[in-house]
Amino acid sequence: MHIHILGICGTFMGGLAALAREAGHRVTGCDTGVYPPMSDQLRALGIELIEGYDSAQLSLKPDMFVIGNVVSRARSADGSPRYPLMEAILEAGLPYTSGPQWLSDHVLHAPGQTRHVLAVAGTHGKTTTTAMLSWILDQAGLTPGFLIGGVPLNFGVSARLGQLAAGQSRPLFVIEADEYDTAFFDKRSKFVHYRPRAAVLNNLEFDHADIFDNLAAIERQFHHLVRTVPGSGCLVVNAEQESLQRVLGMGHWSPVAGFGAGGEWQAQGKPHDFEVLQSGKPVAQVRWNLTGVHNQMNALAAIAAAAHVGVTPTQAADALGRFENVRRRMELRGSIGSGVQAINVFDDFAHHPTAIRTTLDGLRRSVGQARILAVFEPRSNTMKLGAMKSQLPWSLEQADLAFCYTAGLDWNATQALAPMGARASVADNIAALVAQVKAAARPGDQIVCMSNGGFGGVHQKLLDALKP
Repeated sequence: MHIHILGICGTFMGGLAALAREAGHRVTGCDTGVYPPMSDQLRALGIELIEGYDSAQLSLKPDMFVIGNVVSRARSADGSPRYPLMEAILEAGLPYTSGPQWLSDHVLHAPGQTRHVLAVAGTHGKTTTTAMLSWILDQAGLTPGFLIGGVPLNFGVSARLGQLAAGQSRPLFVIEADEYDTAFFDKRSKFVHYRPRAAVLNNLEFDHADIFDNLAAIERQFHHLVRTVPGSGCLVVNAEQESLQRVLGMGHWSPVAGFGAGGEWQAQGKPHDFEVLQSGKPVAQVRWNLTGVHNQMNALAAIAAAAHVGVTPTQAADALGRFENVRRRMELRGSIGSGVQAINVFDDFAHHPTAIRTTLDGLRRSVGQARILAVFEPRSNTMKLGAMKSQLPWSLEQADLAFCYTAGLDWNATQALAPMGARASVADNIAALVAQVKAAARPGDQIVCMSNGGFGGVHQKLLDALKP
C-alpha cells in the first residue's frame, strides 16, 4: 500500500510513518515548518518529504491519504484554503482516513495479527512514561513494538513494530495515548481508536483549551478510553488525582492498580534513589539519573503496567537504572566552560504550567543553589489562547530569572508575569531573547529552554552567543 501522510512531521504522524515503512508500505508525506529530530528520522527511513500542501500532490496517486489533525478546512484572509491538497482530495472523492484509524486498522488490530496494546494517557508525562515502559519490556526480552511522541535515547527511533515474544499470545505494543481530537472529520480523542488491554492514566488536568471547554469534558473522554479496556485488562491509575477518581466513578470494568499516595504502588525515598513498595511491602529499588517527583511517579506507573504482562518489579527497576530519557526531556544541548563554573543549556518539551513547574522543581533538586534561567515559549494552543497565563508566575517559582518569547501571542505576557517583578523579561524575537539571556548569564548558571516546538533554534544560538 502507498500512503501519503498530510502533517507527517508531527510526533505521532512521524511515528506512524516509521511503522508503515517498517511494515513494507510505501510512504510519502507533506508538512510545513519541518525541523529535526523528526525530519532527520523520516529521511533516514527513505521517506520522501514534500514542503507544503499543494494540490499537485494528487499526482502521487496513493492508495490512501492519511490526514493529521493539523489539517483543517480553514481559509486564509484572501479566501484561499490553507490546505489546498485536502480540498482537492475531498473534491475528487479520494480515499482518506485519520492517523489513529489507520494505525488501528493496519498495525494494532490488523486482521489476524492483533497486538496486546498498552496505552499511556495523561496530561503530563505520556512520552517519558511510554519510553520507560517500552524499555522495561524490551529489557525483559518481550520485544515490544512502540509509538512514542519523541525519540527515546535508548532506542534512537520513535516507533517500531516489535515481534511476538516467547510466552506471549500476542505481540506487545506500547503507545502514547493522546486525548487531543483525531482529525477535522473525527472529533473523538485519538486514544479511543487504540483499544488497549492495559491503560495508564498518569494524571489529568485541564489542557487543550482550543477543543475542550472544561476539565469535565476531558474527564468524559478519559471515560471513553476506560470503556474500551476489557475485563481481563488493567487500569493503572494515579491515586493522587481527584480528576481520575471521578473518571473511575463514571464506571470501569477492569481491575485498577493505583500508584502514588493511597495506591497499591508507592515510592519511598528521593526521586533519584527510591524504594518501590507494593501493598506496603518493599519489592524493588530504583537508582537512576532522572530527577523530579514527576519522574518518580512516571516510574511507578511504568512498573505497575509492566507487572500486568508479567515483568517483576525487580526486573523493571533494573531496566530503569539504565534508562535514558527522551530527546527534549531535560536534554543537555551543550555547556560553556567546565566544572561548577559551566553554563549548561538544556532543552525541554514542557509547555503546560504544571509541566514547567515540575521540570524546574526537578532541576532545582539536582543543581541546589545554582541559578536557574528559564527561557520559555507559550506555543501550545492552550497557552496561545491565554487560558493559563495566570499560572505562569506559579510555574516559574523555582527560576531565578525567566525569559518569555512572545511572538504570536494575543495576550500581554508582561502583565501576566508582573508578579515576578524584575525576575521576568519578555522579547518578541529570538535575537532579542538571546541578547537578554546573554546579558544576564553568569558562570555556573543552568539555562533551560522550554517549548513544544523548535523554538527558533534558540538552544544553539544561546550556546554560540555565550562562547567566550
